[in-house]
Amino acid sequence: MNVLVVGSVIKDVYLNIDSRGENFEVDAEGVKWLDLGFNASEHHFFSQVDNYGGAAVTLEVLQRLGVEAKISGSELDFLREEDGRMGGDEQISHRYVLITDEQTCYLAPSRFQKATFSMPKEPTDYIFLDRSAVMTEVVERQIIEYLNNSPRTKLVIYAQNLLDRKWDRLLRRASLIFVENQDKIAANPDTPGKKTTEMKKTEFTRRLEEFDKRKLVFLSDRQVSYLDISEKISVRRVDVMTHLSAYSIVAGTVLGCFILGLSVEESLKLARLNVENAKLDSSLSLARLEEMMEAEKLGENLELTAASLVHGEKGILAADESGGSIHKKFEAMEIPDDYETRREYREMLITTEGLGEYVNGVILFDETARQRVGTGENFVDYLTRKMIMPGIKVDQGLEKMKESPNETYTKGLEGLGERLTEYHEMGLRFAKWRAAFNITMDENGGLMTPTKKAMVRNAEILAEYADECQKHGIVPIVEPEVVYDGEHSIETCARVTAEVLDVLFDELEKKKVKLEACILKVNMVLAGKKYGRESTAEEVGEKTAEVLKTHVPRELAGVVFLSGGQTPEQATENLAAVEKNGPFPWPVTFSFARALQGPALEKWAGKEENVAEAQEAFRERLIANSKALSM
Repeated sequence: MNVLVVGSVIKDVYLNIDSRGENFEVDAEGVKWLDLGFNASEHHFFSQVDNYGGAAVTLEVLQRLGVEAKISGSELDFLREEDGRMGGDEQISHRYVLITDEQTCYLAPSRFQKATFSMPKEPTDYIFLDRSAVMTEVVERQIIEYLNNSPRTKLVIYAQNLLDRKWDRLLRRASLIFVENQDKIAANPDTPGKKTTEMKKTEFTRRLEEFDKRKLVFLSDRQVSYLDISEKISVRRVDVMTHLSAYSIVAGTVLGCFILGLSVEESLKLARLNVENAKLDSSLSLARLEEMMEAEKLGENLELTAASLVHGEKGILAADESGGSIHKKFEAMEIPDDYETRREYREMLITTEGLGEYVNGVILFDETARQRVGTGENFVDYLTRKMIMPGIKVDQGLEKMKESPNETYTKGLEGLGERLTEYHEMGLRFAKWRAAFNITMDENGGLMTPTKKAMVRNAEILAEYADECQKHGIVPIVEPEVVYDGEHSIETCARVTAEVLDVLFDELEKKKVKLEACILKVNMVLAGKKYGRESTAEEVGEKTAEVLKTHVPRELAGVVFLSGGQTPEQATENLAAVEKNGPFPWPVTFSFARALQGPALEKWAGKEENVAEAQEAFRERLIANSKALSM
């Protein structure tokens, strides 16, 4: 299939300039406009970029989709030319796009280069009348003559103004028409604006009724739609692409996808992805667009997974102690630390009757994820069968920073992709990564740690981990823990927690991590364990809620709290206090380890005869925390 594009090639000159007031005029409505009489020597041009616009945009989109296309009367070819040079001595219309930090202004010629139509030497499947085409009666007559002599050729038209009946003969021959939604029609200055606009809208609606709906594709700066299928569009990058180029990218992509036989739904989605991700000098290939579409479908599934993890009055059990952590617990109680004892302990927890009534998920450790219950079923399959989502801790512990030995970063990025692939195949659907921040003060009460450098480094690692998780179909839990140990006040904890969260979400945004498919595991805001006065539940609830509401984006899937060294009763009481300071824009729940397991471990003590009693103690903590969420 091949396409002959009829339109004008435009040279867009993008000028990024400063917005000093003396070079702008303000109109009656307070809008700044460039004073064309300004002295250029007194004005700063930060950058200038020249790029092809008009029909060249449509050509480039079609060619990158794999559709054979060329512009009538032009030798421009983005696939063969090294730098997209024009062939021949054609005249090009120049359009200047002046970009400031406040708005984008266009300086366009009053007369664009008129479209030309050269009779194709080879059979043509489609003629596309581009948005940029400045039509003449001669060109209209030539196209109609060609269509009469080539009945298999289909005509596609981008109609900027459907109310203009001047080219009705062409519109009646079109197989597909791209129509700009005209709900913002400029009023005639000779009549009241509102009345004229309403008249134009009515006329536009009546005009649409003259055409078969199956031939109309509607475009606006916010969506593209065909029949009853629509796709919302969000293009905010006015400094990268004008809305005129955006329209052409959408229309070119939809046309190309239709020609290639893709479904309407796929075509509109790919058009959205193309315009939202294209750069000034390049749209995306079909392979890249399809890859992004698949990733987006995966992302939609990730959103459901994330929502399931924080749904209702249930939490997440953190049973992800590393070898060193569980060794310390067992050693303190003189419990043998061997593979079988660790397996028995974890089996006791996950086989507790009614566990699924109080938790949506369980975080496992690599060893745990490969262990089995007594019947031979592995832990992951057992939890899944019980409708409890299995997750996995993927970080590999803390390492001291060379430049700041009193601070740490978290290891584990090396080989993470391969591990995530294996975990996904095993049935694990979410992961956790912890970064730790200790608060230390100098003798004058000044903050020594955490430093900004440590915050940024750990946030970058957390963001890279989260991005990698989402690429592998796994929901990331990011855990930036401000450690409870210390002599700091609750106010200091609030200040540090807020700064850590700000840095984290900045890095997540840079990595384009989808927050709707990401969960934050965070400390409660409370005074350090050595402060001298324990924070009351009321104080913890108020301060924690204040920090979260101010520093956590609304898009996030959910917030879960770590217990962080609090006693089981203290953690539950503080959880209830935080909940009382809602509502929050995201679900809030718990993801405790010690605060759930502590009493059970003491009852169990490594003895099989104590399992029932230990499970009952475990269940009591689960019930207490579930109730705390409903207070």
